[in-house]
Amino acid sequence: MISQEDIFQINSKKEFEKITLKVFRHQYDTNLVYQQFCNFLKKDKTNVKSLTEIPFLPIQFFKSHNILSADESIQQTFTSSGTTGIQTSKHLVTDVSWYEMSYRLGFSEFYGNIEDYCVLALLPSYLEREGSSLIYMVEDLIERSNHSASGFYLNNHSELLQKIEKLNKEGQNTILIGVTYALLDLIEYAESTSLPLQRFGSNLIIMETGGMKGKRKEMIREELHTILCNGFGVSKIHSEYGMTELLSQAYSLGDGVFECVPWMQILIRDTEDALTYVSERKTGGINVIDLANINSCSFIATQDLGKKYPNHSFEVLGRFDNSDIRGCNLMVI
Repeated sequence: MISQEDIFQINSKKEFEKITLKVFRHQYDTNLVYQQFCNFLKKDKTNVKSLTEIPFLPIQFFKSHNILSADESIQQTFTSSGTTGIQTSKHLVTDVSWYEMSYRLGFSEFYGNIEDYCVLALLPSYLEREGSSLIYMVEDLIERSNHSASGFYLNNHSELLQKIEKLNKEGQNTILIGVTYALLDLIEYAESTSLPLQRFGSNLIIMETGGMKGKRKEMIREELHTILCNGFGVSKIHSEYGMTELLSQAYSLGDGVFECVPWMQILIRDTEDALTYVSERKTGGINVIDLANINSCSFIATQDLGKKYPNHSFEVLGRFDNSDIRGCNLMVI
């Protein structure tokens, strides 16, 4: 039996590899979909001896199959956003305490005590639907901050600006976590009302979660972060890398370079041969090991493109074109 202590107290590369292989064997035994996928690739418990030999399940399987490595009843179903007619991913969670432990410890790893912050959330596209794992996490962080001003904001930009200004005058450390297009909307609203946000920056962390959600044209990160830095008067834009199919997040404290929590790791696969890996600083598809996914699948081949650096940090560079078709050329079973 693999416990939360086993996963969340990992503190060395050797320990990570040992527990990861243990998780692989557990999920091979208990997750029929994953087992069939491994068998198709002629991989099983007897011939997987290292991290790079572990099969990574294409993320699209979360749209078409129930990905479970447990017999317990489902406590929470997280779903991805999607336009009408597009099949969405679903992450069936049998024990939501794994998710809560993962994001609470992950936040603490990068930012310290949540009670040191006021947490403001500008996540309209997520609030307007059911089943968002991001909303679940942020709602809990807001509650655990124990700050009376923490909360969600939808389209009430004026109230949010006044709140940020008041918190700044009080010297309160504040995190504003927002979907990209909504942060840009807030900047434009501030400019239209002659309330420049630049004066708010000294105690303010801007954390963007990515995504224009069809509301605006996509931008390259450098252009986007320049606009956000100038608009909010901050020197760096923080980012969160997470998704419906994961129970852990990576964080960037600036410049688009992400770092993982100790129970999560990124590998970069070749875009033409999904079973091989590229060297550091080379662009490829992002594979994620998320050991918090103990009861679903901890080994996921995403549709994101990225590159990895020697200290295990990584960048996200974009998405595969026609990703549902060729995001991973393993969608054959």
